[in-house]
Amino acid sequence: MKSEELMAMDQQYVMNTYGRFPVAIDHGKGATLYGPEGQKYIDFTSGIGVNSLGYGNPKWAKAIYDQAMKLGHISNLYYTEPCAKLAKMLCERTGMANAFFGNSGAEANEGMIKLARKYSYDKYGEGRATIITLENSFHGRTITTLNATGQDVFHQYFFPFTDGFRYAKPEDITDLVMKSDKDVCAVMLELIQGEGGVQPLSKDYVKAVADLCKKNDWLLLVDEVQTGVGRTGKLFAFQDYDIQPDVVSFAKGIAGGLPMGGFLANETVKDVLGPGTHASTFGGNPMASAAAQVVLETLDDQFLLEVEAKGEYLVKQLAAMASPNVSAIRGKGLMIGLQLEGVENKTICKSLMDRGVLTLTAGNNVLRLLPPLTIYLEEIDEGVAIIKSLLGD
Repeated sequence: MKSEELMAMDQQYVMNTYGRFPVAIDHGKGATLYGPEGQKYIDFTSGIGVNSLGYGNPKWAKAIYDQAMKLGHISNLYYTEPCAKLAKMLCERTGMANAFFGNSGAEANEGMIKLARKYSYDKYGEGRATIITLENSFHGRTITTLNATGQDVFHQYFFPFTDGFRYAKPEDITDLVMKSDKDVCAVMLELIQGEGGVQPLSKDYVKAVADLCKKNDWLLLVDEVQTGVGRTGKLFAFQDYDIQPDVVSFAKGIAGGLPMGGFLANETVKDVLGPGTHASTFGGNPMASAAAQVVLETLDDQFLLEVEAKGEYLVKQLAAMASPNVSAIRGKGLMIGLQLEGVENKTICKSLMDRGVLTLTAGNNVLRLLPPLTIYLEEIDEGVAIIKSLLGD
């Protein structure tokens, strides 16, 4: 189907909630995508951090096919090997105790919220259910996770929101203490605020938050929907912060392109959610679990070192263009944000797309880059050359 036909059909029959760019994608290989008429794009988005192994990965595709021919889906009332093996792999590589599997990042964060409130209710009774999140955070688009998000722009239209959230200033432990009270049960944060503009938290601040949680018996909830699964050069970003969360969520890159999310719980809280307290029909789906095993097997220690090196290379190449429109470059691994000045990020994103590079935007006028973790240096060079042609001196 030609691009124009596809876009016309989509506009007629698909609910218009995305504000799509006028680009149709047909297929991809590595970190390069192609349109129906052969248009070529270097992909610095990976489906918003989802396609961790890029496109056309034969081992990933074979694992899905083999599992689909064996068992595509079965109820969580029964045991399946792919789900159990995946949980074991995640726990052994993170030091966490067990896993819950769902379908998306918002669903994963909802599960963390439920676990934290039940933990507090079981131990202290009613009246201790407030969760402190950070200003500029983003935790999802469900009614609950919208209100957990610390950005006023998302607090519209869908009233009444689920209450029980309070927002503290990032990097200000005094403000977090001031926002706390006897009703608090947890603190939830992103170690790098992705949608908020690729804003990393400092190790000192995160350590202070962890200490405060331990002192007050608040659960430390870490949202790694975007930073997890190798994105920052560690399997999970918290492993670079010298902390051990009580609960950590994941999604996006975990299954390399199939819908999957979930959360890991530590030894202290692993039994808080028992039978009947939480569930997901498709959680731990055998095909998604088989795909996720390939992702984790690929993301060994050497591969993660290469992700870190690629990120450093990408930042170095971008910094070399000395653009008057780029005031800062920040991030970690292959999660990079360019702080723009004097130009609008959406305008730049569209202009780059027209030149053959797909990028993302983020809050505070940031151009965000989340390429596949398997991207080749040649693809980085090709993409950066196009960015330089638009933003360079």
